Amino acid sequence: MPHFVDELKAEAEAAIAAMRNASRQARHIHARAELMRHMLLTANKVKRQPKPSAIEAVVTEWMNAWRLTRADWPDLAREMDAFTGAFFDYANDPTDAFDAALRAACTALDDALAKEGTNISDQMAWRSQCAHGWWEMVSPVPRDLPGRRDRNEVPNFKPGAPFWDVGCADGCK
Repeated sequence: MPHFVDELKAEAEAAIAAMRNASRQARHIHARAELMRHMLLTANKVKRQPKPSAIEAVVTEWMNAWRLTRADWPDLAREMDAFTGAFFDYANDPTDAFDAALRAACTALDDALAKEGTNISDQMAWRSQCAHGWWEMVSPVPRDLPGRRDRNEVPNFKPGAPFWDVGCADGCK
């Protein structure tokens, strides 16, 4: 039978490991959900435009928020357009069929990003001007991230508050 201090140490190590896993999972899900929320909001702003110009407007706003251009990700152009087009279709007709198409387009973009060694939630967390500050505390932006730029608008941790309260810039809410 383990002694009291050894038992507490083992319990603490297990709890810290669980916290790390839960934090990583929460960051992944939250960053992904925030991108989808922004994409739908933007698609709703342009849903009365012709589809090609609406897609271009949404992709441009998305890439601007990530401080990228289409030229930065030429291998993802088809998936980005399909992903954005699926949001456009859903914004105009939020049916189960368009929801399924949106899910499929998201999976296709995720698969394309995986071939590049990344995923939607990492890119959202590491690039977006609307990133939540707590995401950085869970998974810092890699120093060698291609096209890395300072994001002074992303809130930083302030002592006296839980780390999960470090949200996004006011303009992103």
